[in-house]
Amino acid sequence: MGLFKDVFIDNRKATKVTFDNFRFENVTFSETALQFLELTDVIFDKCDLSNIDLSNATIHRTEFRNCKMLGIDLTEATLRNVVFHNCIGDFANFRYANFKQALFEECSLRSADFYSAVFQKVYLQHCNLDAMQLSAVKLEGLDLSNCDFTVLGVGIEDIKGCTISKEQASVFANLFGLIVKE
Repeated sequence: MGLFKDVFIDNRKATKVTFDNFRFENVTFSETALQFLELTDVIFDKCDLSNIDLSNATIHRTEFRNCKMLGIDLTEATLRNVVFHNCIGDFANFRYANFKQALFEECSLRSADFYSAVFQKVYLQHCNLDAMQLSAVKLEGLDLSNCDFTVLGVGIEDIKGCTISKEQASVFANLFGLIVKE
């Protein structure tokens, strides 16, 4: 297993880079673009991936643990069997990404953009989703009941089959123009 530990990677640009069976620990990426990156069996632990451009990445069996991912760009990425645990992904860009078997656990995803992403077996557990953009994402089978949010960007046609808590119902009632009175 390859290892990058306690490293600062600054101002790097590359395309079609591959990491297989690799670990990044306490690595900071600054002004970095790795488009069409391919990751397989990779762990990111306590890394700062803020504002990194990973658009069009292909990510398999990868874990992001305790990472700072503010504004990360994963536009049109393919993510399979991926775990995000205790990550700060506010303002992250997942537009048009394709997810299959993905877990977001105890993450902050405030104002993250998932516009037109494809979700298949995606799980959000104990996450802050406030102001997350989920328009044009089919939410059927998604359970948001233990997540926090006061507003979500979501279309009426996309929420069918989504599980929410009673407390969250007023957020969705606004989509229908309803006024919830207490």
